Amino acid sequence: MVIIPGLKYKPQSLISKTISDMHLALARFSHAVVFAEFNLKLNLLWVSIRPIPRIRFEIVGAIQETVPEAKLVSHP
Repeated sequence: MVIIPGLKYKPQSLISKTISDMHLALARFSHAVVFAEFNLKLNLLWVSIRPIPRIRFEIVGAIQETVPEAKLVSHP
C-alpha cells in the first residue's frame, strides 16, 4: 500500500500525470504485479504482487523515483 498525500486536492492535470507516472513505473514490473488499483478518495495505491524476494522494495523505489511524495504505508 502506497499513499500519495494530498493528491486528491491537486489540479486534475497533475492527478492524471501522477497516475500515469505510477502506471509506467508498475509496467516495468509486469512480471510481478498481479493487481493494482489507485483510490483517489483515499490517495492510496494498492498493489498485489507475486512472492518474489525484495520485489516490493524495488516497486516502491520505482514509484518514488517518478512520484517522490509517494510513501510506503505497509507491506506483509
